[in-house]
Amino acid sequence: MRVSIAGASGYAGGELLRLLEIHPHFEVVAAAAHSSVGERVDALHPALAPSPIGSLELCSTSADQLEADIVFMALPHGGSAALAAELLAVNPQQMIVDIGADFRLGNPQAWERYYGGNHAGTWTYGLPELAQQREVIASSTTIANPGCYATAISLATAPAVAAHLVGNSVINVVAASGTSGAGRVPTPSLIASTVMGSISAYKIGGVHQHTPEIEQVLHSIWPEADTRISFTPLLAPMPRGIIATCTSSISTETDIDPHEIYSEYFTDSPFVSVLGQGQMPNTGSVLGSNYVQLSVNVDEHAGQLVVIATLDNLVKGAAGQAIQNANLMCKFEETTGLLQTGVSP
Repeated sequence: MRVSIAGASGYAGGELLRLLEIHPHFEVVAAAAHSSVGERVDALHPALAPSPIGSLELCSTSADQLEADIVFMALPHGGSAALAAELLAVNPQQMIVDIGADFRLGNPQAWERYYGGNHAGTWTYGLPELAQQREVIASSTTIANPGCYATAISLATAPAVAAHLVGNSVINVVAASGTSGAGRVPTPSLIASTVMGSISAYKIGGVHQHTPEIEQVLHSIWPEADTRISFTPLLAPMPRGIIATCTSSISTETDIDPHEIYSEYFTDSPFVSVLGQGQMPNTGSVLGSNYVQLSVNVDEHAGQLVVIATLDNLVKGAAGQAIQNANLMCKFEETTGLLQTGVSP
């Protein structure tokens, strides 16, 4: 199947190119980067120089240039809606996976508060590991790929909320991400001399844009509960990866085994590994892969459920999950082209 990529110059776009290079059913026919039209792909992504994809010439970001069976959009937040409208005007059945945030939220007020501007609409949410979501994705033509933090935190909390172990109170989340999560555009807070040897918090106090997305997921699982997220994101001195620690009150006077609940919930999820008791996840183990590692623990002293999730923000948090969704849309095996394991150390 012929695929094209809008936003091929960014980190997520480059990761799409890297992963699609070895996909047996998808062929990249166009890669668009508005400010780099005419340059070769390997000028922006040197790692792709040995691949035929590296010699592909970047085109302009327009529907006529991106004509293909599937279009992946890896544009900045707020940049997808106009292109999507253009693509769907030409072909109302066009298959599109949007890695940006434009179509993730169902609440227009939440979009205006956290992103600003007009709400473009809501597409099928592309987190296959949620109950019944694979079937919904497979029957859709337009997919809103989840955010990277939202993927990690939703997977770390969904089973407990579904089992009503947590979710009727605040879930506290402290999560660290590598610098690639902020995109490729350089800013003072991302230069090496600022980041290296330091870890810093940002967007605390419920203002991070992934907060309403996570709460939307958890409310869809248990609508009657008042599930709120207290989210503290951290910028870590590493290029990629996310580690999210999610804690919430839980009764320790019960025979329910949270580890068993998580293992059962993800039985049919090939990319989620629930680690054995005592094992701790780390970002290096999932580096470059579409896998997620979860550690499920109960702090009996404090009466807290503590779930830790790790993933690669550019793969399962962006490009890999987009391909996973495209596989489902096209009725291919979900894991096609995505079985590479992490490269640590």
